[in-house]
Amino acid sequence: MKTLTALLLLAVAVHAADLVEYARAHADGKAAFTFDASAWDDAEATRHLPIGVFDSGIGGLTVLEALLKLDAFHNDTLQPGADGVPDFAQERFIYFGDQANMPYGNYSAVNRTDYLRELIVKDAVFLLGRRAWPAKGGEPKYDKPPVKAIVIACNTATAYGLEEIRKAMAAWKVPVIVVGVVEAGARGVLESKVTGGIGVLATTGTCASKVYPRTIASTLGRAGQSVPVIAQQGSSTLAGAIEGDAAFPDSVSAYAMKEARALAEAYRAEKPTSPLQTIVLGCTHYPLAQEEIDSAFTALRQDAAFRDLIAEQRTFVNPAEATARELFRELAQAKLRLKSGEKCVLEQGQFYLSVPRVEEVGIQLSGDGSLDKDYKYSRSPGHLDFEDTKNVPLTAELIPVNSAKLVRERLPAVWKSLGK
Repeated sequence: MKTLTALLLLAVAVHAADLVEYARAHADGKAAFTFDASAWDDAEATRHLPIGVFDSGIGGLTVLEALLKLDAFHNDTLQPGADGVPDFAQERFIYFGDQANMPYGNYSAVNRTDYLRELIVKDAVFLLGRRAWPAKGGEPKYDKPPVKAIVIACNTATAYGLEEIRKAMAAWKVPVIVVGVVEAGARGVLESKVTGGIGVLATTGTCASKVYPRTIASTLGRAGQSVPVIAQQGSSTLAGAIEGDAAFPDSVSAYAMKEARALAEAYRAEKPTSPLQTIVLGCTHYPLAQEEIDSAFTALRQDAAFRDLIAEQRTFVNPAEATARELFRELAQAKLRLKSGEKCVLEQGQFYLSVPRVEEVGIQLSGDGSLDKDYKYSRSPGHLDFEDTKNVPLTAELIPVNSAKLVRERLPAVWKSLGK
């Protein structure tokens, strides 16, 4: 007799298979959630395709910033070491933020991880395909190029969807590289030469998966290092506040203080013998608020109850750069990276966000025009003929004012790429 857990896993697998078969059955890529699998038939043409990056909103732009700025390898010899030329100088990127369905970290709290997995695979399908909606009105267009690699620039999406996407790629026989951020974050902890305790700040969904404590412990263990106390704190509010979501009206600093205090208390509960020193920013939105998070821990140390619990100087681990390094190595190994003088099919990068498809019958919206919260978190997988969001080019008005300020001030390479 199957256990409830086994039955739930079977249901997830069935729904994932539904999407795989649906895409296969619509091989021309004209329908929503489909793509033209012949796009990679020519290996040389594949090399000139762009690289896809996706997240549940704008947080993944922190990963794109790392990709745009990375100079960790010699571009001609491929050996480690900076050569003064960005490692992805010849490449172009297509960024997709599933803003309409964010934050991904909240789906597990309402037992909707099956729908979350479908959303994650749909994100990959969008990057694989040519189909995208215009900024205003009209019908879908088919002039977006497919991609040769996909970076899952979202910790929750990596935790719940990395293996689903890789299985789908194998089923579709699509030779596209897939890289996630969690393993990179664990390597970042290893490279930080941690001596104190470790705290993971992430979304509720990422924490519920326990992927970071498991991966960090495994990475340190394989390197022959002892595993210190690891505590985690999952937030259902901080990413939304950073995104500028009206549902989270307090300041980013206020939410950062709440989560920093909760993480410190979770660390205390583990009865540590050394202070909390290394903070893993386990959500790609969080590097945008690293200053506020660090200030929160500094403020907590003014309280005698936290002074010895939190290290005076803390190390922050942002998985973005490690992810960029891994992508470079994967492209080089697969002989898919563009060499000096070669050009991508795109002259410049492209940016897309999802928005509610207000004309779809049955969709429910909140007062600010976003998807109604109860509606958003009550949806079930398998309804592939229903398109309640659409992916459109990112325009200035689609970025909340607070988020635009953070991107402009803290992600200059991305801001330049946006043409701002």
